[in-house]
Amino acid sequence: MSAWRLLLTRPAEECAALAQTLAAQGIASHCLPLLAIESLPECAEQHETFAGLRRYCAVIVVSKPAARLSLQWLARYWPQAPATPAWFSVGAATADVLAEQGLQVHFPVSGDDSEALLELPALQQAIATAEAPRVLILRGEGGREFLAERLRGQGVTVDYLPLYRRTLPSYPAGELMRCVLAERLNALMVSSGQGLEHLLQLAGADWPRLARLPLFVPSPRVAEQARRAGAEIVVDCRGASAAALQAALEHFPAATL
Repeated sequence: MSAWRLLLTRPAEECAALAQTLAAQGIASHCLPLLAIESLPECAEQHETFAGLRRYCAVIVVSKPAARLSLQWLARYWPQAPATPAWFSVGAATADVLAEQGLQVHFPVSGDDSEALLELPALQQAIATAEAPRVLILRGEGGREFLAERLRGQGVTVDYLPLYRRTLPSYPAGELMRCVLAERLNALMVSSGQGLEHLLQLAGADWPRLARLPLFVPSPRVAEQARRAGAEIVVDCRGASAAALQAALEHFPAATL
């Protein structure tokens, strides 16, 4: 049985699935979702983009919510998966969602981040073989510009299509600290930079105390963001998957921190 007692903060459905996975490995956890997924209203841009998918040499899907919503649009415009464009995801979990509907999805096996995706040979080939390479990125509202900046630097035209927004669920003041104390939690986790922002927002005046707990994050970028916010012990899982989190928990036993 692991000594870790972890606060999970992913969206509710993902949080419950992760808690079950961890429990099977003897790792205790408590769910307090800090990200709620809200689909954006339908608009002409969404219709036009999915109707014209074949003008892209590659489509990049950055998250599971984006994948699920993309499948809904594909069912309306492409009952049979289109032969083109090539499909890509940042991580395996997102690829699995798309693959359920028969899409062949390329993703990096060595890391769940944009940096690893950009090095993927299949993506480089899709861009290199297109006469006028154009890439579509399906994501939530806002988000990083890193992918687009790097691709545009290679002469690629990049279009974004936001499909949802992430919001902070409503909780009573002090709920975060109450959960930590009541459940005797000894570590926190976030799955994205926005998740960290919501953690800080909900923590409020309790953050100086909570900042002493180990904080598990998915990438070097979020790790740096957490350190700047004052987190004292930051563990980079080098991925947002359950497997990446489990590996980090095993590599850093609670008794050693």
